[in-house]
Amino acid sequence: MKILNTSSIALVILMIVGSQSINGQSTFQGKAYYNSKTSMDFSRFRGRQLTEQQKKEMEERMKSFLEKTFILEFNAEASMFREEEKLAAPSAGGGGGRGFGFMNSFSSGPIYKNIKTKTFVQDQEFFGKQFLIKDQLTSYPWVMGKEMRKIGEYTAFKATTMIPAESLNWTRPRPREAEQNENEVEQAEEVVEMITVTAWYTPQIPVSQGPSEFWGLPGLILELNTGETVILCSKIIMNPKEKGAIEMPEKGKEVTKAEYNALINQKVIELRENRMRRGSGGRTNR
Repeated sequence: MKILNTSSIALVILMIVGSQSINGQSTFQGKAYYNSKTSMDFSRFRGRQLTEQQKKEMEERMKSFLEKTFILEFNAEASMFREEEKLAAPSAGGGGGRGFGFMNSFSSGPIYKNIKTKTFVQDQEFFGKQFLIKDQLTSYPWVMGKEMRKIGEYTAFKATTMIPAESLNWTRPRPREAEQNENEVEQAEEVVEMITVTAWYTPQIPVSQGPSEFWGLPGLILELNTGETVILCSKIIMNPKEKGAIEMPEKGKEVTKAEYNALINQKVIELRENRMRRGSGGRTNR
């Protein structure tokens, strides 16, 4: 006979209580707000050593890209995860510059997940073109931990999984990737770097949903930590008066994740080659 430990007993009780609460609401819907913060090493930028003042200025200019607020609207089967719309704040010195316009082109669009049909759909605009990225939900091999803690008013339990680093933020290139030459890219492809993802979920809201692409736990994911990025739930509203539409997007050119990734990589190579040609031309004209 297997004896349950304290955390296991608490998990079972919370799952029962949570499921009873939601089952009594046939058309329940929830809305969770998440704050996302990504850390970046500004000690070197494109091979140049930056002064402390330059690092501070760069951090301030990058703040809107590294700190974001997202909304997850969910029900028992599906969810829609999107960035909260905000008025664009004027940047220091006026205008974000060409580099920031380039980064805006890689902003992730709304993500739709359906755990019943195992469907993933992302409505994504890329350099003025509309795409509909459609694929199967990734099944994450979660390892359930014993730790538990409070996040707001909810009791959360820890779970971890290992995923390829390239699958994180796959809708945009990593800065290092964009600067690598072809030989370096080929060498990098031979070694698959794995990243540990830590999630904290609450059985008090027994829906298998979470921020971004993550799902598959016996409760709503309240916090995600991928090492460089932390996504933390700041507020949850159950059965809000104004319910957003949780519907699968339908507009755009349909592609798979792999096909869309290939488009991004091709664009990065194209932009890099154009930059090199401009630089070469500038030296020739001297």
